[in-house]
Amino acid sequence: MTPIKQYPPKPARVYFFGTCLIDLFYPEAGLDGIRLLEREGIDVRFPDDQTCCGQPAYTSGYHDEARAVAEAQLDLFREPWPIVVPSGSCGGMIRTHYPQLFSGTPREAQAKEVASRVFELTEFLVHVCHIKLIDKGRPEKVAMHTSCSARREMGLPDTGPALLSQLQSVELVEQERTAECCGFGGTFAVRHPEVSGAMVNDKVQAIESSGAEHFVTSDCGCLMNIAGCCRHREASLDGEHIASYLWRRTA
Repeated sequence: MTPIKQYPPKPARVYFFGTCLIDLFYPEAGLDGIRLLEREGIDVRFPDDQTCCGQPAYTSGYHDEARAVAEAQLDLFREPWPIVVPSGSCGGMIRTHYPQLFSGTPREAQAKEVASRVFELTEFLVHVCHIKLIDKGRPEKVAMHTSCSARREMGLPDTGPALLSQLQSVELVEQERTAECCGFGGTFAVRHPEVSGAMVNDKVQAIESSGAEHFVTSDCGCLMNIAGCCRHREASLDGEHIASYLWRRTA
């Protein structure tokens, strides 16, 4: 796997940006991400005042409002430590869009500096920690769904599968059209519910047809959408954030 950027040596300390969905719906995924990092000998700092990255407002066209939300995050990461984000969409917002969002403002240089230190969790575990996993779980077939933001915005289609491939008893199965969106897309699912519903039904059907017993993803928006559709269809599949899956099988 070819890294998409220059990666630093494993640091002694990192910031952890938890994301709204982890805070409100999947706190255990955030804790498991922190546990994985701490097991690698890293001191993890979680700024208590963190809130939203500003993406919902930004992608809805409300750039002034997004800038106000994002500005509150910039001052949380004053030390020059990496910022690890367990979400490709939130990571992509900070790393890719903060420099654009603050272009021409007094905060532009600060936004670029913060953006340069952002890493998605699976990216950080693979390319910075060079993590080695020892599987302690039962044999299982698993499908991986990589979010559109992680895949396209951050250029990370392979880091999740690379981690799962280290688990000796896990068979990573390929779903049909694996790169297709699950239909969540943040506010897209609210603005276009019929289209979103059709897309996630296609995604669940593809995962079921792959023979997977379980699916994992590195984004909680995708997890919420796909798992919700599974429940609605009364499918036997269940899903998990990759941080929780890795911790559960290796702890």
